[in-house]
Amino acid sequence: MTLPTPQAIAELKAALPDAFTEDTNDMAPWLTEWRGRWTGHTPILLQPRTTAEVQKAVEICARHGVAIVTQGGGTGLVGGQIPFGEVLLSTRKLREVRDVTPLDDAMTVEAGVTLLEAQEIAKANNRFFPLSLAAEGSATIGGVISTNAGGTQVLRYGMMRDLVLGVEAVMPDGQIFNGLKRLRKDNTGYDLKQLLIGAEGTLGVITAATLKLYPIMRSRCVAFVGLESAAASIELLARAKDETGGGVEAFEMMKRLGMELVLKNIPDTREPLETTPPWYVLIEITNGTVGGAEAQMERLLEVAFEEGLITDASIAQSDAQRAQFWRLREEHSAGLKPEGGGWKHDVSVPISRISDFIDEATAAVEAFHPGCRVSCFGHVGDGNLHYDIIPGIGEDIPAFIARWKEGSQVVHDVVAKYNGSISAEHGLGRLKTEEVKRYKSPLEIQTMSAIRKAIDPQRIMNPAVLF
Repeated sequence: MTLPTPQAIAELKAALPDAFTEDTNDMAPWLTEWRGRWTGHTPILLQPRTTAEVQKAVEICARHGVAIVTQGGGTGLVGGQIPFGEVLLSTRKLREVRDVTPLDDAMTVEAGVTLLEAQEIAKANNRFFPLSLAAEGSATIGGVISTNAGGTQVLRYGMMRDLVLGVEAVMPDGQIFNGLKRLRKDNTGYDLKQLLIGAEGTLGVITAATLKLYPIMRSRCVAFVGLESAAASIELLARAKDETGGGVEAFEMMKRLGMELVLKNIPDTREPLETTPPWYVLIEITNGTVGGAEAQMERLLEVAFEEGLITDASIAQSDAQRAQFWRLREEHSAGLKPEGGGWKHDVSVPISRISDFIDEATAAVEAFHPGCRVSCFGHVGDGNLHYDIIPGIGEDIPAFIARWKEGSQVVHDVVAKYNGSISAEHGLGRLKTEEVKRYKSPLEIQTMSAIRKAIDPQRIMNPAVLF
């Protein structure tokens, strides 16, 4: 693998005369990660509009042994989409909706379609595409497949890899993998699309995908509830599953500190409850019958009050209030940002051990860095927590940030103790590729390295990421 040579760049420009730029101002928005942790550089940005153009670009890079970094919507949080000298290939202009087949509960869209657009396409065809996350207006289908995104509804529908029926991709040698199937069953050997999902652009460039669709639920109900402890939220989740028969679509837990920072730093937000409990949970229930979700929510909250699991509750009375409730959850990361940055962690542990993990990790980081503040929120329904440590009031922020590697190891060691993962949904990228070697077995690393070497022997696809 080499960085782009003048000859390779000249061939790329000749092959894609209307789909490249070398202008540094034009390229600047693609080169800095959302949180500002990485700012990279590239000699050329490619913006192909078709799979054929992607194929031309990859074939030229492969022939010259030139490295490529692929970028979707640029919303990744671990730096995997930022080039440092490699060719940058953006898939945002792959925009075609190739097929929507309601009878198959499937649609095929190209990689540059945003997640929000995919949801709207499904809705226009009386279907529901369930993946939802805060950056859905910018995140692209190719990006969320490449990172195996999770979001708020994994509890009911699974991760992105559970929502993909087939993919089309340009492989590292320039060949096209034509895997756009609408099949639910295909037992004919290795599932190659699953290698590409979550590979962070290391095994090829995803150019299109066939996605699963679902019926639109006839009723939807959202509530904010207050609790005294994280442990109570786990008991409430179990009760919610029992009371709804699997109708819980989202179950999001938030610590009071995170809520305070959202209210402080995000305009037009307000307290969701009359009280200010130590912990909050946002619950969303859906049901196939009119009024069913509302009835299930009321029954759940009544039982939860009787059993002492919750101390306060508010049910959204309109779509506008439902959106307001969700905004309080979705703005948590943005609410923390003005506090000066922090040690951010995207981790997962078994649901039954969430409360134990929070207690032990908090004790460990407070011992490591007295005075720090812990904000914990996330998708408790699938065990995924965004466990963030921010500076204490009046603390020297640069000095605090300088300790993030050591501080993160403190947190991740506790994650490992509970047999968890140091990356639940964001991926490894540049941020965690080296660190994860501390927690993965040699067999896992060797096997993944062997797969990569077999598919990309020149290591030209996103070379700084994974093994």
